[in-house]
This record gives sequence, C-alpha cells and structure tokens, in this order.
Amino acid sequence: MTRPLPSADSGAPQRFSVVVVGAGPAGLTVGSILRAASVDCLVLETETREFIEQRPRAGVIEEWAVHGLEKRGLARNLLDRAELHTACEFRFDGERYRFPYGELTGSHHFVYPQPLLVTDLVREYADVRGGAIRFGVRDVHVHDADTDRPWVSYICPGTGELQVVHCDFVAGCDGARGVSRAALPPERVRIARHDYGIGWLALLAEAPPSTDCVLFGCHERGFAGQMPRSPEVTRYYLQCPPGDDVENWPHERVWSELRERLGAAGVPPLAEGRLIEKRVLDMHDYVVEPMAHGRLFLAGDAAHLVAPIAAKGMNLALHDAFLLGDALVAWLTTGDGSGLDGYAQACLRRVWDYQEFSQWLSEVYHGTAAGDPFRAGTALARLRRLFTSPTAAAAFAEQYLGTAARY
Repeated sequence: MTRPLPSADSGAPQRFSVVVVGAGPAGLTVGSILRAASVDCLVLETETREFIEQRPRAGVIEEWAVHGLEKRGLARNLLDRAELHTACEFRFDGERYRFPYGELTGSHHFVYPQPLLVTDLVREYADVRGGAIRFGVRDVHVHDADTDRPWVSYICPGTGELQVVHCDFVAGCDGARGVSRAALPPERVRIARHDYGIGWLALLAEAPPSTDCVLFGCHERGFAGQMPRSPEVTRYYLQCPPGDDVENWPHERVWSELRERLGAAGVPPLAEGRLIEKRVLDMHDYVVEPMAHGRLFLAGDAAHLVAPIAAKGMNLALHDAFLLGDALVAWLTTGDGSGLDGYAQACLRRVWDYQEFSQWLSEVYHGTAAGDPFRAGTALARLRRLFTSPTAAAAFAEQYLGTAARY
C-alpha cells in the first residue's frame, strides 16, 4: 500500500529550533554547539548508534580543527588519547625521504580514528548535553526549506508511524548520499565534479604501523600509502583500476604489492597481519554551490567531497560545523544573521583551497604510474623539489597542515 504524502499537519507535529539531518562529525558537532547554548535541536540518523560508533573512516585531524573542538568542549578524550604526528615520509626511486613538517612549522597532526571521535561526540551531545536524537529513522524528507517555516518528516523505526518536526532551520549533514542535498532545487544548484580516473583499494590491517608516520609510496606500479590508526591497526591504500573488485585482491597479492610499492633502501619490512576491511574507492571530488537554500544549510560531505588523497574530508566537515553551529546560535539567541549570510562563502574558500591541493598531490602520487613519461618526469620533479627547496617545503607544509592565515 502506498503511504500518503505527508503534510505539515500530519500526526502530532513536534517542534525544535533546529533539525540536524545526519549524525556524523559535522552533524554531532553542530548539535553540540547548539546544546551548549541551550538551543533545542533534534538529530536524525538513519543508522544505529552502534553502527556510527564503529564505521571505519578517516583518522587525521589538523591542529586548528582540534583547537576548534577543544574550544567547544569536545576534545577531552581526543587530547588524552590521540597520537601526534610531526612528519611524513615519501618513498620513490628506491629511496626514503622524511619530511619533518613539525620542525619546519611547529605544527602537527592528530591521529584519532573517526569512530572514536563520533563516539565522543554522540556521548557529549546526547548523554551529557541532553540533545534529542533519533537513530534508525527512515524516509527522511526536508520540506518548505525556502520559507520561514521549514519542516522535516521521517518514519519512526519503532512504530512505523510518520513523524513531522517543525523547525526554524535544517542543518543537512547527511553525507554524499543523503536527502539534504536533494532538497535543493536542481535548477539552482551547480555541482562541480572532478573524476581522477583511478581507484584506491582501502584496507584495514590488524598489524602495527611499520613506521611512526604516514608513508606515501610513489611507484611505477601505482601509489601505496600507510596511515597509522592505532598501535594495533593500520590503514593502507593501494592504487587500482576504478571499479575494481576486491576479490581480485587476495591476502598475498595485497601484501606483495604493499611490499613492492612501499619498499626502499634500508627500510624495515612491513608488519603484516589479517586484513579486516577491503573496499575500492573511486577517486573523485565535488563541490555543491550554493551550500544553502532558504533555511536549509549543508555541511560536510553533503556539500562537498574531497577524495582521501590529502586526508582533508573530516577537517572540512568540522570547519563547516564550527561556522554553522556558531552562526545558528547567533541568529537564534541574538538575532544576528551575519554568520548565516556569509556561511557558504566562508566555507568554500577553504573547500576550494583543499580541492586544489588534493589535485596537486594526486599528480605527485599517481604521475609515476600514469604510463606517460612526461607526467612521470614532472611528478618526480615535484617530489625532489620538496627536499631541495625550503620555499617549496614551506608551501607544501602549509597546505598539508591547513595553516594558511586566511582562505
């Protein structure tokens, strides 16, 4: 039987100042900022709490983002438990080259797996600050976003009943496949997309990292990367054809390619272990403009996706969340709308800068395997410049750490 279309008067409507769609880092950060200001809000999430607290995702957080979390009381566990990284290592032409960006800049990265951050954020929002959250909801839709009376409908997982929530604003933080972006009128949306034409086999291994930092292997067989996640678990990446089947990558082939592509003179052998995750990511980016429509504001992957080439995605999501949460608090508590008016522009300056860096770094990673001698030569020239030119090294460190004074 077809369910009747909802109306704003369906059922017994609820009322919250803000509805946040999506309980990832962006949505939970926005919600926590609102609750700290005693603003009532509702977070809607299609998955279970257990799922979002275990879903493997990014783990590199830039220092400015951690300071932003700390300022808002959201970094206590992170500061106690995260690893600090002050260097990365490139391997090419059979040699290893350590890039000590901490020494160059005085700044560092924090390594804190996203599931741990999400666990911290959902606890702070729901258990400590008393924020309302509904897990496992279905058929979420945003309505009348272009009016001053938006509303959101969803199906309650427990009862199967339609629920309607009236609000002043909707924060769309539900990722690349969520419903928030679909609520923007197609004729008013521009989606700028870039496809790299390559895939990455994303791996999680029950094995300790083989070095104390991130490794980038730029090899004629394809890129390989090591990203430490914990003393017991390591993230690896292997360049592969887009759309490749993980069944093409049995245990022995994976470790053989990692040994080859990350090999260099004098390096210790990789610590191998059981592969607990294998999935293929097709490398692409997109940016949605505008990031707002009426009283619907997008944040995180709902508004922009940057391939994991430069480990920027979670940092951009947090940047959006800081700006959006603070702007919503200002409007709802003092009537100051300047933050909301300038929200998209302020976000997109950093978004586009990170997209450009991702493209530049992609050519460094993948140029040597392109089958084009010219691209291979220029990729190696970029790599060598990082270790021979202080000016090039400083520019790379600034982009890698996201420390530009202004975007």
